[in-house]
Amino acid sequence: MNKKEYIESAENNLFHVYNRFPVIFDYGKGVHLYDELDEAYLDFASGIGVMAFGYGNEDYEQALTTQLKRITHTSNLYYHIPMIEAAEKLVKASGMDKVFFTNSGAEAIEGALKTAKKYAYNKKGAGDYEIIAMENSFHGRTVGSLSVTGTEHYREPFYPLMSGVKFATFNDFGSILANLTDNTCAIIMETVQGEGGLYPADKEFLSKVRQLCDEEDILLILDEVQCGMGRTGSMYAYQQYDIKPDILTTAKALGNGVPIGAFCVTDNVAANSLVPGDHGTTYGGNPLCTAAVSQVFDMFEDYHLLDHIQKISPYFEQVLDNLVAKYDFITGRRGMGLMQGLILTIPVKEVVTKALLEEHLVVLSAGTDVLRLLPPLVITEQDVDEFKEKIEKVFDTFILK
Repeated sequence: MNKKEYIESAENNLFHVYNRFPVIFDYGKGVHLYDELDEAYLDFASGIGVMAFGYGNEDYEQALTTQLKRITHTSNLYYHIPMIEAAEKLVKASGMDKVFFTNSGAEAIEGALKTAKKYAYNKKGAGDYEIIAMENSFHGRTVGSLSVTGTEHYREPFYPLMSGVKFATFNDFGSILANLTDNTCAIIMETVQGEGGLYPADKEFLSKVRQLCDEEDILLILDEVQCGMGRTGSMYAYQQYDIKPDILTTAKALGNGVPIGAFCVTDNVAANSLVPGDHGTTYGGNPLCTAAVSQVFDMFEDYHLLDHIQKISPYFEQVLDNLVAKYDFITGRRGMGLMQGLILTIPVKEVVTKALLEEHLVVLSAGTDVLRLLPPLVITEQDVDEFKEKIEKVFDTFILK
C-alpha cells in the first residue's frame, strides 16, 4: 500500500480518538525518526517523553531480545528475575521503599489513589475521604485519573467522576489550606506540570505541603510520570526539593518504549494500606517489560546519563533563551532540564504542524500557548543546533505574515 492507502485503512479501522498528523513513521535511529520514504525527522518529543535513549540502541534491544527468547509472561502469581531486579533498581533510584508495577502512567495514578484511600480507611475507619488535586494538572484519562485532572474540559463530558476531589491552585499554599478538611486523605500534584504548561513546583510551596501532610497524616502523591526518570536532571524531580513523597508515580521513560508504569510507596504506606486482594494486574510487571526497566537503569549508570543531562541542559536552555530574545511572539521559557516550554502568542498548534510537515522536526504543544520540548535524554549540542536551525525556519515564517 502507498501512504494514502495506509492512512485510509487506519481511518477505516481505528476508533477516531486521535487527530493524527499525516506522517507514517517506520523506524528510528539515534534521535531521528524515519518515515516510509526514508526521510529523517529530528525528534524533540521522544514519544511524549518516553524514548530516553532515542531509537535503535543496541544495548537496549539486546536486553529485550534476550528476554523475549526466554519468557514474556507468567502472571503475578509467581516470581521472576526481571521483576525482582527492576524493583530493586527502582527502589534505589527513587529513594522509595516498595514498588507496584502497572501497564501505564494512568494505571499508576489509579493505584496511588486506591492506596491513599485504603490508608485513610485503615487509619480512621470508613469515611467519605477527599483528595486535593491541582488546577491545570493532568494525570490521565481513566475515570480515577481524570477525576484528579484539573482541567474542566477534559472532565466535563464524563461526569459523574470520582467524588471527593477538590482543586487547589498550584504553587499557592493558601489555596491548599482553603480546601483542607478533616476528610482530606491525600494531596496529589505533578512536581513539574506537563500538559498544563511546564510549571515547576516552587520549593517553598512543596516544602509547606510536605510539612502539612506530616502534621495531618495526609499522604503526598507526586506524579512524575512525565517529569521523572532523569528528565529534569535528577532521577526524579522531587529529589531537587529536599522532600520525599509518600507515593510516587512513574512511567514513560521507565521502560524506554515498552508499556510499563509503577507507583512506589514508603514503608509506612505499605504497612497501612493495600493487602493481597485489594489491587492487581494481569500484565503489570511482566518479564519483558521489567527486563526493559532493569536495562534502562543499567544504562543510566553505564552512560552516566544524569551527568550528561546536567551538562547539556544549560546549552539547551541558552538556545531557547536566545529564541525568546529574538522573536517578539515568544514571551518566555519555563521548565527544568530537558523538559522545556516556550510560551507563544502565535498559534502553537500551527507551529507544531509546520515544524513537522515542513522542517521534519517533531515537537509538542502544552495547553493553548506553550511549545513543549521533550527531546531524548541523549541529545548532543549538535542535535540542539539542528533543532535551532529548524525551529528558526518555522518561526521566521510568522515574521513574514
